[in-house]
Amino acid sequence: MEIFAGFTWLQLAVALGTGLTAAFIRGLAGFGLAILLVPVLALTLSPVEAVLTTNVVALLIGGLELPRLLREAERSVWTIIVLVLLTTLPGLALLAATPPNIARLLIALVALSAFVAMLFPVREPERPGMVTTGLTGVATGILTGFAGMPGPPVVPYYVGRAIPRQMAKSSMILIFTFAALIGIGSGIALGRMEWRLALLGAMLLPVVILGTWLGRKADGHVSDRAWRIFVGLVLAAAALAALLKLVV
Repeated sequence: MEIFAGFTWLQLAVALGTGLTAAFIRGLAGFGLAILLVPVLALTLSPVEAVLTTNVVALLIGGLELPRLLREAERSVWTIIVLVLLTTLPGLALLAATPPNIARLLIALVALSAFVAMLFPVREPERPGMVTTGLTGVATGILTGFAGMPGPPVVPYYVGRAIPRQMAKSSMILIFTFAALIGIGSGIALGRMEWRLALLGAMLLPVVILGTWLGRKADGHVSDRAWRIFVGLVLAAAALAALLKLVV
């Protein structure tokens, strides 16, 4: 049975439940909203719809936090954001041209790569050179368009360095917010952005606000090692669930 804007009860229930869980991870770790939300939404929506819906909710929640993010983020975010602007549209065009089942598989593999990134040892706090920063920006833009997931390149860039946790979290979320805006603009340019996807993203905002708040409350009681392990396991579970759906 189709209800609001043509979505079924199942699609709405999946979106709301996953949105709450993903937002909790976001509040706890500073990332994870898209990495968790896109693969699960792509099980009931098309991959393009899942990516664009996630971009809407990421933009809304990031916009509410913008003043704090601008104060706390590392300056390297601006180089990455400019490169995301240049490379997101080609990524979304590639997604639109990819058969849905193949796209779902690739999106699940991208999510799984974020788990692998969590296994890397922590590096020194010094900012990487322009080549590393540039490659991170290009990869972030392509994955924003193709998978709605700017996280896999950005997470090791910030979380993998011994910088203050709050700086790392704010830097990542600021990039994700601008990446979401750029992703929505690319969707509009390609004629794939629909009002019903914007509505679904707006409907997810209250549960994402709640989940983010709960995650931040938990953040103060979790050690660095514990939250890295916890988030890694959740990311792996989401990716494996998406992969399993493709073979059953």
